[in-house]
Amino acid sequence: MNNRALRIAHLYPELLNLYGDSGNILVLRRRTEWRNMECDVREVHVGDRPSFADVDIAFIGGGSDREQRIVCDYLLETQQELAAFVEDGGVLLAVCGGYQLLGHSYLMGDEEVRGLSLIDLYTDRGSPRLIGNIVVESHIAQQPIVGYENHGGRTHLGSGVEPLGRVLSGYGNDGFSGREGCLYHNVVGTYIHGPLLPKNPGVADWLIARALERRYGSSELAPLDDAEELAANRTMVNRMLG
Repeated sequence: MNNRALRIAHLYPELLNLYGDSGNILVLRRRTEWRNMECDVREVHVGDRPSFADVDIAFIGGGSDREQRIVCDYLLETQQELAAFVEDGGVLLAVCGGYQLLGHSYLMGDEEVRGLSLIDLYTDRGSPRLIGNIVVESHIAQQPIVGYENHGGRTHLGSGVEPLGRVLSGYGNDGFSGREGCLYHNVVGTYIHGPLLPKNPGVADWLIARALERRYGSSELAPLDDAEELAANRTMVNRMLG
């Protein structure tokens, strides 16, 4: 009998849920439960002080500049604990605005706003906005990662920070470097909405496996029937690259 369980912290869903980002939580929950594991999703709302002591996976979605600023102010109050979670191998998925919060700073209009400094990166602004479907090749998934991006930010990685992957179609971090997202310890930062995980089951399983390895010392996952998810993935890849 499988007695493994995972706890997910969904940070500020009432503020950060652009382009169906909460669908990522649904995918993580279902892919865990389909393998006969318990999954406890804990929503952290404005006014709550999150604790990461017993969290396996944390998720930060995307939002407007205003909402992003509100969330960052709250998370800065627990920055040291969140940084310890990341350095201890805690799994964190951060999308678009949430991705920008991971770095040292990001521009909001002409104002440079302090970030969480979890990863050596920063975000400035550019024109025009980078909008459209995107395809990315990444070693964390067997299939190309597909989704949708819409951002004015240009994110620049520090010299020791690995990108999530290589852009095959679309814009990525800045529109010219060919890099998309970041990968640091068990942290995935990305501009990919859509939401990300329904069409990219390999990314979802990478996150789940890393969380299981940290908690139980084993990342073994029973296979699932992903025929529909992979068909959706192939359709997007063929449309963009065909």
